Amino acid sequence: MSKADLVLTRGPVHTGDAARTRASSLAVTGGRITAVGHDEVRELIGPGTEVVDLTGKLLLPGFQDAHIHAVYGGVELASCDLTGTVGVADYLARIRGYAEAHPEQEWITGSGWSMESFEGGLPTRQLLDSVVPDRPVYLTNRDHHGAWANTRALVLAGLDRDTPDPADGRIEREPDGTPSGVLQEGATALVARMLPPVTAADRLEGLLRAQRLLHSLGVTGWQDALLGVFNGQPDPSDAYLAAARSGALTARVTGALWWERDRGAEQIPELVERRAALAHGRFRAGSVKIMQDGIAENFTAAMTSPYLDGCGCATANSGLSFVDPLALRGYVTELDALGFQVHFHALGDRAVREALDAIEAARATNGWRDTRHHLAHLQVVHPDDVPRFARLGAVANMQPLWAAHEPQMDELTIPFLGPERAAWQYPFGALQRAGATLVAGSDWPVSSPDPLAGLHVAVNRREPVAADDRVFLPEQRLDLASAIAAYTAGSAFVNGHDDAGVLAPGRWADLVVLDRDILTGPPEEIAEARVLRTYVGGELVHAAD
Repeated sequence: MSKADLVLTRGPVHTGDAARTRASSLAVTGGRITAVGHDEVRELIGPGTEVVDLTGKLLLPGFQDAHIHAVYGGVELASCDLTGTVGVADYLARIRGYAEAHPEQEWITGSGWSMESFEGGLPTRQLLDSVVPDRPVYLTNRDHHGAWANTRALVLAGLDRDTPDPADGRIEREPDGTPSGVLQEGATALVARMLPPVTAADRLEGLLRAQRLLHSLGVTGWQDALLGVFNGQPDPSDAYLAAARSGALTARVTGALWWERDRGAEQIPELVERRAALAHGRFRAGSVKIMQDGIAENFTAAMTSPYLDGCGCATANSGLSFVDPLALRGYVTELDALGFQVHFHALGDRAVREALDAIEAARATNGWRDTRHHLAHLQVVHPDDVPRFARLGAVANMQPLWAAHEPQMDELTIPFLGPERAAWQYPFGALQRAGATLVAGSDWPVSSPDPLAGLHVAVNRREPVAADDRVFLPEQRLDLASAIAAYTAGSAFVNGHDDAGVLAPGRWADLVVLDRDILTGPPEEIAEARVLRTYVGGELVHAAD
């Protein structure tokens, strides 16, 4: 009997395999799992076998992220970082400090400010002018659907009271029409196009920086949710291809090619060409990203009924459908016929319905194809549409960290949705009970890429460190085993990594070792666990200090 390259033993081992959910030992040979079981696996230990003692530690399938922007996130780690605080004074101190530390930079750029920090969710250009008056400043908010610019940036971009709003966005304005400093959705490109270019070297460095971070969090594969030029941001595809060709890409990555929403079906042949060109090693781009709407906080998420105003009265605004819903059906049908997966951004209940209608049209025309279309975000889902996911084979792509009471939810969302619609938010439990396939992602750098934090909120419906002890829609909680399945087997399925996600003989040895068994510990302590080791194909890609 040939001996194993690696044996992890004296479990617990959570396999994710319904036929054998728990084991105590696992063997790896040639990058694949060769045995899962108990003491009999130890017979595969030979003189050259690496042995890892798991006593007290939990072995899981490697986590996969089904919706992330890894290159953007890695690049932003090197810019002005406003995450981790909601204090306006903190923001201004960080911006001033970053500008002083980087006098050579023509523009001050960064990300991470939170709408909840400002009245109405809207900071002003004057605040930025007070700390950086002499150079242009452009800072995206934490959800990346809006940006904050100072006066110098607005002037350089040629924005004034006469500048019209683009069709897919909005310029926030002062009473006389002068831009106030906040740009929503497609309006961000009006300033972003002026930014100094992010070079190919910057993008590659950002990818590798992100990969190190993600491996340290137990992430072994992901789907990059936007490969293309978007709102002035460069296409990150070249970074993935370069890393894959050089062998520096250790993760397994699926890319979602950006659907240009101001164009139609004429772009499909270009997507076919890009899919063929963007395939090497552990990287391939077989998905197409269609952003159907915006976000609820700035009232651009597409709803089936109008938003409310501050007094609780219906407004004339029901959000934006970026792609004509009838045309969408034709586009998705053609993409499906060509074997593309469609990765929808669908946040409001109208956008969710429009995406499901498009999948239904594709099924009616093409029959059932294994294209694994998925809807990401799913903030508001009309109850009538919940059972359609299973019926259509539409995958529910959750971002669990958002399903909690926090100021942006309580102050900028719930009052403008109203009580009935607010109760339809992030219906993970309802989708699971209706038979939908659940997968999970972070949307990093919009929110933390830590799967353990996401698992914590999926199970508890509370943030890991929350002063607010309320549970957000408790009937939508998931049990921990189901949440783990979404982050492992589920996301591996939607990412097309069929040999990952479950610990079973013949599968890739994509593994993560935690410092404790979260399945037997208190659910309120899930986020306290830490990753000790991460393996991809049996190779150690992260070891904690």
